[in-house]
Amino acid sequence: MSDSQPHASHPDLIKRLKRADGHLRHVIEMIEAGRPCAEIAVQLQAVEKAVTAAKRRLIHDHVDHCLGHGGTDDLAEIRALAKLL
Repeated sequence: MSDSQPHASHPDLIKRLKRADGHLRHVIEMIEAGRPCAEIAVQLQAVEKAVTAAKRRLIHDHVDHCLGHGGTDDLAEIRALAKLL
């Protein structure tokens, strides 16, 4: 895959992931406190959705701004990224 380059979306992704990290830490606290499994599962689903949304944003931004410049590896990289979506 291409070398890492800063994208305009990276600061927003960092904010989103830090928020998800805080949320995940709260889930860990819920488990340690013995909260009901159903409540924990709901919160874990929220964390999962947040991370998935961040991943999609990163991949879409990368495709939009880093691929399609005539590189011979573009198609292979697009295929590899598509598997992650």
